[in-house]
Amino acid sequence: MKKYIAECVGTFVLTFLGCGTAMFLGCGTPAGVVGTAIAFGLAVVAMAYTIGGISGCHINPAITLGVALSGRMTWKDACGYWVGQVIGGILAGACLLLVANVVSAEDLTGALGSNGVANAGGVGGAFLVEVIATFLFVLVVLGTTDSKVGAGNFAGLAIGLSLILIHLVCINLTGTSVNPARSIGPALFAGGDALKNVWVFICAPLVGGALSACVWKAMVPKEK
Repeated sequence: MKKYIAECVGTFVLTFLGCGTAMFLGCGTPAGVVGTAIAFGLAVVAMAYTIGGISGCHINPAITLGVALSGRMTWKDACGYWVGQVIGGILAGACLLLVANVVSAEDLTGALGSNGVANAGGVGGAFLVEVIATFLFVLVVLGTTDSKVGAGNFAGLAIGLSLILIHLVCINLTGTSVNPARSIGPALFAGGDALKNVWVFICAPLVGGALSACVWKAMVPKEK
């Protein structure tokens, strides 16, 4: 149970800080894009060194799927992680809505930092972008956290930096999800198109995470 609570807390922190930065810094300028990308990346680094020793700090259902498909965790634990992650994302979405209604600052995203499909050319383009981005991100996670060939204590830093890079590429296309829980929470409270299209940001990252597990299993050296 402690692992699931840790995943809930970690996902809350990632969603609240990342989406909150997007809301009040904005993503309409290069400075806003860079700032938001850094916020998401640093949130991952901070949580990696906070709860990594408890749950491994997945804080992302796509990562959990990749880890489970790689045989590094049981499906029972994976389900517990998913529940905790989604609850964390929803709690963060509720807090973002509360903050937006209390403070005088404008939500510059107009939708609590939710993801969108318009700039990617529609549903198909957004799906493709998210599959590719999540594939790359989860592949980094699987590689850096591998017990035999991974990066050890530097894994959290490598993962956070890779998330920054992915956000720099994808923010102006989809708002960058690569994380179903991060997308579900804000979309539930933003409603409208964000909620209508949230399925893209649930399904595409899961597909990307599954693909990364398959590729990593083909790449990783076999035990002698």
